[in-house]
Amino acid sequence: MSYVRTGAERLAADPGLAGGRRLGLITNPTGVLRDLTPTTRALLAAGVPLTALFGPEHGMRGTAQAAGSEPDGVDPGTGLPVHDTHKVEGEALDEVVAASGVDTLVFDIADVGARFYTYVWTMYDLMASAARLGVRFVVLDRPNPLGGEVAEGPLLDPAFASFVGRFPLPIRHGRTPGELALAFGLGAEVIEMRGWLRHMTYAETGLPWVMPSVNMPTVDTATVYPGTGLFEGTNFSEGRGTTRPFELIGAPYVDERFAPALNELGLPGVRFRETWFTPTFHKHAGVPVRGVQLHVTDRSAFRPVHTGLSMLHVARTLYPGELAWWGPELFMDHLWGSDTLTRSLDAGQDPRDLCPAPSHPDGPLLY
Repeated sequence: MSYVRTGAERLAADPGLAGGRRLGLITNPTGVLRDLTPTTRALLAAGVPLTALFGPEHGMRGTAQAAGSEPDGVDPGTGLPVHDTHKVEGEALDEVVAASGVDTLVFDIADVGARFYTYVWTMYDLMASAARLGVRFVVLDRPNPLGGEVAEGPLLDPAFASFVGRFPLPIRHGRTPGELALAFGLGAEVIEMRGWLRHMTYAETGLPWVMPSVNMPTVDTATVYPGTGLFEGTNFSEGRGTTRPFELIGAPYVDERFAPALNELGLPGVRFRETWFTPTFHKHAGVPVRGVQLHVTDRSAFRPVHTGLSMLHVARTLYPGELAWWGPELFMDHLWGSDTLTRSLDAGQDPRDLCPAPSHPDGPLLY
């Protein structure tokens, strides 16, 4: 097996690649080398002048649930100050970066390949802050676990920009963090990977999977997430509070028709197994719900966004008086990137007509 060398591994081997005299590292538990050494320790051991750490949503240690973070503090492993950046933007974020005294920001967090996963927007906001302050920004590139050959879903409408999407990308964007940084056009530099090919599955990279957040435990989760993540905007449980978040989808009002109706669609690369589950927290906590588990049978054929739309269409068709939107400010519109999906479903239309055919990723490609 050939192994991918991430940008972090390359910087640890050649400390001069990032430049700068006072570096701030934006990272979380995914910031590790192939042998699971944390990037923070590897860079310090190599002589990289790290002086501050910055944490995204879920915190630098990854302990917080969705929409949460960890407070400012000191990293016990390195003694470096840790700055929380979640829900901090604009001038307030500029103040955090300026007060840290860094001359270079370095980003080393694994993405999962879906537009509404927030780490790339932490990167975006800090890139914008760095540009305003005259601070260099360097991305240590990592693989897209969904590969880099397919983009799927509509582009974000800028009128619906939020922390789950700030730039016109499709939902499954097919790019690495470094490629996204170049597409954003805010002046980032990228320390590229070596050995990554766009068709690779994550297993083929030879890299360990470290759960990016508390509800993203496996590659299987990331595979389905660009589609089933849309259920976050509904009163269905998306499986939070179970050991299979985003693979388990259900609601108290689901009946025996749901799984057969989904399987009758013959969606490529996936089968649906009827199941019951009881979320321990979040939606329907403590309530047994009926639903399905997605079993991806062919990753190359599976189209998560098309599958998620199909599931929403079946749910609206079977349970028109019970499926409802959930979350502040009609969260579904921010997840989808416009109001076309909610309007289509409310009108009884087939939302799959809203999804362009899968395509090759557009924009700057490094590999």
